[in-house]
Amino acid sequence: MAETAQERIKAVGGQLTRAERQLADVILENYPMSGLGSITRLAEKAGVSSPTVARMVQKLGFSGFPEFQEALRDELEAQISNPIAKHESWSEAAPQGHILNRFTDAVMSNIRQTLAHADPAEFDAVTALLADSTRAVFVAGGRITHALAEYLHMHLHVIRPRVQLIRTTNNAWPHDLLDLEAGDVVILFDVRRYENTTLKLAEIAAQRGARIVLFTDQWQSPIARHATASFNCRIEAPSAWDSTVAMQLMSETLIAAVQERAWEQTRERMKTLEEIFDATRIFRKFV
Repeated sequence: MAETAQERIKAVGGQLTRAERQLADVILENYPMSGLGSITRLAEKAGVSSPTVARMVQKLGFSGFPEFQEALRDELEAQISNPIAKHESWSEAAPQGHILNRFTDAVMSNIRQTLAHADPAEFDAVTALLADSTRAVFVAGGRITHALAEYLHMHLHVIRPRVQLIRTTNNAWPHDLLDLEAGDVVILFDVRRYENTTLKLAEIAAQRGARIVLFTDQWQSPIARHATASFNCRIEAPSAWDSTVAMQLMSETLIAAVQERAWEQTRERMKTLEEIFDATRIFRKFV
């Protein structure tokens, strides 16, 4: 799958002039909608000249502004496509072969592209935030991604104290923000057909000084403008449903990294938990 325009902007960030960086910030602020107006309007909004816009889109690998806008329109269409539309698209273009192979090929490609665009420094910074037990951690997902949020919450809760799951699928989630303090960490999962409830949660958390960590797709949830860090994971697959395998991989890698960084504390918590399990006889023992 080709890079999104957003990924291209980030990839060439170090090659941009001051005016081009100013333009890039404006484009990314409300991406991709910000780039769908006229070249003159975009230039005025960024406080640069129209030739500056033309030069930058060429640096991104586009022949000109019309091709750049066409790419943005294609991305917007992909963001809002519903499951039926996605299935019809794959049915027309899917390669021959068994679904096991086709689906696995797509997922492996998602993983490779997700890791290719991952920033190790950003990942390490998030690890440090989550290993800092002076900060409370709140985790939330959406209609589909709540399962990923619950998985991450369960593991972080074993690793360190003060980890809370926010269930945005009911109307009680505002109660969960009562104890949120400045400097706490809010981890959010949000993929295309982005959810208003999760966005509102992010807005409130940001206003209260929280550090927001976002797991999203390659088109990027609007929550990104409030986020301290964003993990953009590829999600397309030959199915009416998106694949969250790459997102789960990033999540599990983060679990491993936080556990390693906070191992002394984690080991004691795991030991205590195992003692509780033994007392309750929840699990069978074979020896």
